[in-house]
Amino acid sequence: QLQLVESGGGLVQAGDSLRVSCAVSGRTFPSYTVAWFRQAPGKEREFVAAITWSGATTLYADSVKGRFIVSRDNAKNTVYLQMNTLKPEDTAVYYCAASNDRNYASRYVGDYHYWGQGTQVTVST
Repeated sequence: QLQLVESGGGLVQAGDSLRVSCAVSGRTFPSYTVAWFRQAPGKEREFVAAITWSGATTLYADSVKGRFIVSRDNAKNTVYLQMNTLKPEDTAVYYCAASNDRNYASRYVGDYHYWGQGTQVTVST
């Protein structure tokens, strides 16, 4: 069983940068893939980025490619999402999620078994 806790959300202006973190606990070896999803009010949860256990494979949604960077520090059991050139449409609750398939970066909600509670990111104009 894994526990995930997001942190680092907040209110920023358009064009700013922000880094959110996902602390993972419950397993001594980081044998899991981690993804970031987001959900805006009235919309479905959507995929943002994913990273496999070694960091060798990353995957991004087209809407964030070139602006967001996902990374992980397995020594700290933490996964990061660096968000640059933020836009108002990036406003959402950001969730991290983990999958037991450590070598496959999926963009599908159903492939992830463990979820955090989310952190709010608000981008003002």
